[in-house]
Amino acid sequence: MNRMNLIRRTVLATAVVALSSVAWAQSAVKLTLGHGAAPGNPRHEAAVKMAEVVKAKSNGRIEIQVAPSAQLGDDAAMVTALRTGALDISANSQGAVAAAVPEYAAFGMPFMFSDLPQVWRILDGPLGKELADKSAEKGLIVLGYWDNGIRHMSNSKRALSKPEDLKGLKMRTPPDAVTVDIMQALGAEAQQIKFSELYVALQQGVVDGQENPLMNIYASKLYEVQKFITLSGHKYEMTPLLMSKRTWERLSEADRKIVQEAAAEATQLQRKLSQDSDDKLLGELKAKGVQVNTIEKASFAKATANVDDKWLATPIGPYLKKVIAATR
Repeated sequence: MNRMNLIRRTVLATAVVALSSVAWAQSAVKLTLGHGAAPGNPRHEAAVKMAEVVKAKSNGRIEIQVAPSAQLGDDAAMVTALRTGALDISANSQGAVAAAVPEYAAFGMPFMFSDLPQVWRILDGPLGKELADKSAEKGLIVLGYWDNGIRHMSNSKRALSKPEDLKGLKMRTPPDAVTVDIMQALGAEAQQIKFSELYVALQQGVVDGQENPLMNIYASKLYEVQKFITLSGHKYEMTPLLMSKRTWERLSEADRKIVQEAAAEATQLQRKLSQDSDDKLLGELKAKGVQVNTIEKASFAKATANVDDKWLATPIGPYLKKVIAATR
């Protein structure tokens, strides 16, 4: 081979590699976002919004397929899938993520928050950044802190106005250790059941009651199998919007920016829908024939005060102290 042919082949090969690199950078990106809520829930509406914004900002090159209603497994299974790279994105739950990053539990202490904007101010500040850093160490990239609302109780037996009313009740909890502690402190029997199986468990009397924000109770039609709703406001839970670190590292800087911008828009929508839901849904639930009552908050707070003490003595104690200080 003469020198001229060698030069031509080298130039051609370099051009092919360069073109391939450009094509790869411009190739379609398909991502999957899994969550456990039903369509109609703010979590699903925001997930769909994120997919729409990502598609628009990338001119159709990046697509997010949304899989609701625990189609890809429960929240705990999806956290595992995120960490291994088997799932790209999940709008997950505070309890399930706390199994990997224990500091998430700090936001679930009983009667810690009076309203949603108070939580968001903390999550959008330095303590939220610290939580995101701890998440990244466990293979989870925080795209936003969505909302799972202030939680209330429902049951099929009686109105719950004082702690003694919960004695002996079988109450379903998510896989969240703080919620279990709260229910046990109030004298209830805590039983962990997957949310996707909750309606049937309540219908068949496997458990007497459960606790969730009104938006979850309404979207999953739990009012059909629960006669009493108690506006307990006993704890807050977030919905961490997380991306697998393995997926994140495969994205270009430009694509990361698109995903982050879409996540920010979706976060604002999800929080607004969550905040707007309680007043609206309360009237609709009453119209369904559900009996709604309130609690003696002081007696409930006193009965659950030992939950804070227990968690302050755990390894998340230093972080929890900072969260408690921020609420005041």
